[in-house]
Amino acid sequence: MFLTCQLTSTRKMGFLLSTPTGSLPCSSYTRKQTVENRSVDMNFTIEERGKPNTVDYRMFFKNSNGKYISPFHDIPIYADESQNIFHAVIEVPRWTNAKMEIATKDPLNPLKQDIKKGNLRYVANVFPHRGYIWNYGAIPQTWEDPGHKDKDTECCGDNDPIDICDIGDKVCSRGEVIRVKVLGTLALIDEGETDWKVIVINTEDPEANSFNNVEDVRRLKPGYLEATFEWFKKYKVPDGKPENQFAFNGEFKDRDFALKTVKETHEFWKSLISKQTNAGELNCMNTCITDSPFCCSSADAKAVVDSACAFGPEDPIPSAVDKWFYV
Repeated sequence: MFLTCQLTSTRKMGFLLSTPTGSLPCSSYTRKQTVENRSVDMNFTIEERGKPNTVDYRMFFKNSNGKYISPFHDIPIYADESQNIFHAVIEVPRWTNAKMEIATKDPLNPLKQDIKKGNLRYVANVFPHRGYIWNYGAIPQTWEDPGHKDKDTECCGDNDPIDICDIGDKVCSRGEVIRVKVLGTLALIDEGETDWKVIVINTEDPEANSFNNVEDVRRLKPGYLEATFEWFKKYKVPDGKPENQFAFNGEFKDRDFALKTVKETHEFWKSLISKQTNAGELNCMNTCITDSPFCCSSADAKAVVDSACAFGPEDPIPSAVDKWFYV
């Protein structure tokens, strides 16, 4: 069921909403987007299903027309194409551990927590880091094609939207949709697959105008890039896996290289959503790409959400998630 929330206060990136007894928490984010020289209001509403911190938990998205959408396929890649400003969906807020992700194989691609060996996945705290050290998420309408071998990394894509690490000061909310500037990228090789990590900054960050390339991060936030490299290198070691490897000897590539990479993955997504590329296990159900063979009716989308578990009180996070690992 969809709930009604009373507005209690506002802020730049969205609303703080009251949650009366017996109602469900919800979030709403409003954004101005430039599309073909037209200003369009984009309002994304979050609807939670299942119990947080359980395998049933899902976070579905609605647009400003009240239509259920896929955050993978229906949220436009560009917030302002002329300025290379992109939308990003925040999956994991900074300092948290739950490995939330866009469920690429589920209808409408809600956010859900990753599962490994039947258990919910939490990223370990590898000293001196606590959870994720940035707001972590993905750029919609991108896809790292597993059938495409990258000429630079010599590895194929990881079958997911391209990942972002937002270095802005604000700790975002899960499911928040923000506008970002691309600054650079790191080429992680994850179990033989290319897994780009794009370094971005929220355009509403007070210092966003000072960041235009990866070297600005090195200059204005000394140590952050080095910490990012170390985090990705070691974060799987507590799970008994070897350190991750990188292309380019772990060198961060600059803004122009990163922009080219993001735009290339957008082209791969276009082939995916138009069925020119085999989707495999991916679910391409969408409600806004009208010329896509995967476009469905609002009624079909609603049926997907209605079939999900009812929202309920969250389960406690296991105490083991707070453990420190020294690698």
